[in-house]
Amino acid sequence: MSKSSSADDVVTLGRIVGVFGIKGWVKVRSYSRPPDGILGYKQWLIGTEGDWQSVHLLDGRSHGKGIVASFEGYADRDQATALVGTDIGIAMAELPSLPEGEYYWAQLQGLRVRDVAGIDLGVVSHLLETGSNDVMVVVPEASNAESKAHPDRLIPYTPEVVNRVDLDAGVIVVDWDRDF
Repeated sequence: MSKSSSADDVVTLGRIVGVFGIKGWVKVRSYSRPPDGILGYKQWLIGTEGDWQSVHLLDGRSHGKGIVASFEGYADRDQATALVGTDIGIAMAELPSLPEGEYYWAQLQGLRVRDVAGIDLGVVSHLLETGSNDVMVVVPEASNAESKAHPDRLIPYTPEVVNRVDLDAGVIVVDWDRDF
């Protein structure tokens, strides 16, 4: 394992949730769509935000509702146990380009959200998958007087609500009632 990228350049794609067998394999909870899409990347970053280590994926496959994987340098259960609870990431540059108007969740997190009148609603903390559509969890800044009235807003990430995403400016403009 070798040191790798800064936290800003890494997208978290999953988490190691357990060991599998006695030959160094691990159980993986994949956040990618489809879940086995994570296996398309051969160089994984393992660790926690800000402290990533590079590992080479030797093998992996779907197993039940999850994924199992093995890495170079991890040949037994004891070595694999040390990885349980760590995140799996890849360098942002390794993600495939998306069509115009589509974004990875990691690109939306941290962006400022404003309504169409220019009123600041907060910052995207994270997104939720609901089945029918994704939802942005928007948290107002602590200094904002409205933060007590609306600790977080759940704003649908749909074409009817999201007017514009400007990654360069770090802003998402939404057609959303700030009192909702």
